[in-house]
Amino acid sequence: MDTASAPLVAPAARAASAADLTPLAIGATTLDATGELGAWQRLNREATIPHVVERLETSGVMDNLRRLVGESDADYRGFNFADSDLHKTLEAIAWEAARVPDDQPWEQFTRDAIALLNKVQEPNGYLYSHVQSGKFQGPWEDMRWGHELYVLGHLVQAAVARSRATGNDDLLEVARRFADLAVELFGPDCERPDGYGGHPEIETALVELYRHTGEKKYLDATVAMLERRGHGALGQGPFESVYHQDHLPVREAREAAGHAVRQLYLAAGIADVAAETDDAELADVLEDLWASAHGTKEYITGGMGSRHKDESFGDPFELPPDRSYAETCASISSLHWNWRMLLATGRAKHADAMERALYNGIASSTSLDGTRFLYSNPLQLRSDHDGSSEYQPSERLDWFACACCPPNLARLVASLGAYVATGTETDARLHLYAAGEVRLGATTLKVTTDYPWDGRITVEVSGPLESLALRVPAWSHDATLTVDGSTSAATADEDGYVRASVHDGSTVVLDLPMPAELMVPHPRVDAVRGTVAIQRGPVVHCIETVDAPEGVVLEDVRIDASEAPRVGPALEDIRAGATVIATGVVRPATHVPLGTSLRLTDVAAKDPDPVQFDLRAVPYARWANRGQGAMRVWIPVDEGR
Repeated sequence: MDTASAPLVAPAARAASAADLTPLAIGATTLDATGELGAWQRLNREATIPHVVERLETSGVMDNLRRLVGESDADYRGFNFADSDLHKTLEAIAWEAARVPDDQPWEQFTRDAIALLNKVQEPNGYLYSHVQSGKFQGPWEDMRWGHELYVLGHLVQAAVARSRATGNDDLLEVARRFADLAVELFGPDCERPDGYGGHPEIETALVELYRHTGEKKYLDATVAMLERRGHGALGQGPFESVYHQDHLPVREAREAAGHAVRQLYLAAGIADVAAETDDAELADVLEDLWASAHGTKEYITGGMGSRHKDESFGDPFELPPDRSYAETCASISSLHWNWRMLLATGRAKHADAMERALYNGIASSTSLDGTRFLYSNPLQLRSDHDGSSEYQPSERLDWFACACCPPNLARLVASLGAYVATGTETDARLHLYAAGEVRLGATTLKVTTDYPWDGRITVEVSGPLESLALRVPAWSHDATLTVDGSTSAATADEDGYVRASVHDGSTVVLDLPMPAELMVPHPRVDAVRGTVAIQRGPVVHCIETVDAPEGVVLEDVRIDASEAPRVGPALEDIRAGATVIATGVVRPATHVPLGTSLRLTDVAAKDPDPVQFDLRAVPYARWANRGQGAMRVWIPVDEGR
């Protein structure tokens, strides 16, 4: 491929719906390593990616491929979709190559992996070690559980990333052979009613392959698979059709349901198809799905999926904090979907959703050393929690039997720069606030900020920029905008952005006051009635046993909501910009039976002088970095009884 005419070096290189929504290449944004997002990228490069590469070996992912060509005598290990762990890692490495082109420490690993994939790939393009091992079902025999299309999707995304980042099409050649086979079998002429995958992901990948190559057959095949889905042809067992997103035709499914990751990846694919085909009906479907997912089924942390059963969405407002599943991959796929919705609509609510997930539900998954992770992200961990299951542990783990999350995190963080801004050299928007530089042709934006720990964002313009739009987050109140020394209220337009007319040399300052606030839950969320959460700016906080008085059980701690919380000092051991201090109240309940008549003497009579203390809350993303113990986001309000 001629790299001079190659598509944009970004995860989603779609056409712009407006000039200032033009996607930017990853290399166009440099995040300052002293800022929150830049530091996360540095940690990802120095710790997470090396760790993931190492675990591809120790977990059996690489040997699963080597055994097929006589280079290993190890038996197959891992889930049937283990190949995708390698593919996501290769994508992360590719985005790092785009971000830091002069230093590519994993190039030899990548070349060796591609050489291995070439050896394993069958003459017709099939490449799926789980089936090729010979111990399981044959190719394409089980579209419900086979995961061929899911694995192919991640292979395609890795290949497109490598081609865009380095101009090297070695992995793209492998991916296209497999993709061409899938298109031949499951394109518009497919007569199999089950001609689609039980785990969506192929959709957004094939659309990106279409964008990258210009080959319309990839888009046509995606449309065909979407239209085929939802008639129950995949069958059931042990899970219902909704688990596989096969319960309703795509154009009729208007409520977020089933396995959360599958639903959100499917929504991202629908968004890609709607954008490329200008399908107004699909766009309308997406609006309904978004209202369902984000309006009735999203945790305050941006987590998605309230049921451990089937890793699924629950009913509207079914959001238990202690049984929340909120899989890391669900938050990541939510960000992917919202990015596509943002590019299509220009509405700040989608950037708000990305920010909420990024700083809370996604960031909570990774330890401060970058090598330990959470699969599920609960909003409460009880003092006597049984953390023996890796899907609900008491601390982060270095790997999982189902290891989808760590490499997924690696590829997201490596590509973070692509989500910060959009635009051209004359019209630009900032969506996520991070210290660094954004280059738009002849224009450079220097962004200075300590966001999300401080709400002041300073943008210095160098070049012919004429219009700059800055997102005013939904959590913000009393924001101000200063343009070249003139200050006014930062009044957002209907899309949620405040716009400034600028020129070469302009300085724009957006001030977003960040008081610590008590958040009340929606009245229909029964599980957290009578509680509040602490939030400062976009950052949700939590309380932990380590910050309670010695010997106090965290379940006995309440909060005095009559007193406003205040910003506290930073804690060096969790690298947070600030903590929040509220008034805590301890009301021991060890002597209270499970059910007590309201007519009987209440707890207050037995405990007239409850202990009060300064209750420290830390960013939810930093919990479980100072030892094991209980944690909660939603804190019961003390009512003096």
